Amino acid sequence: MIFGYLADMVATIPTWITMEINLDELDIAPPEGKGTKAPQKETRAELLKALDDAAVEARSALEKTSDEHLMTNWKLLAQGKVVVESPRYEMIQETINHWAHHRGQMTVYLRLMGAKVPALYGPSADDANF
Repeated sequence: MIFGYLADMVATIPTWITMEINLDELDIAPPEGKGTKAPQKETRAELLKALDDAAVEARSALEKTSDEHLMTNWKLLAQGKVVVESPRYEMIQETINHWAHHRGQMTVYLRLMGAKVPALYGPSADDANF
């Protein structure tokens, strides 16, 4: 995937946590005309704002939910068909793993573009601060 799309995804993945708490299901391929697609962020400022907003929303949703609610099932659909159905806490766990995976892809892009790679789980070759 192209870097801009990847950056947009990494900035907005925390919104998935909000959906997994506040909605019972999400159809990623709804019938024609029923879906909404957010506009692609074009600037660093837009990406940072999207990340900040998504993190605030996810944190708020987590603070307002209960352990009992997180044990209930959540469904991911495609064209009305169930792709996966699991307890919300498992879906949130998978979302965080997915987020880490795409963040890792971004570090490869950064390296290939000659940009500095930030410290993530420990120091990187470019950033010894951790």
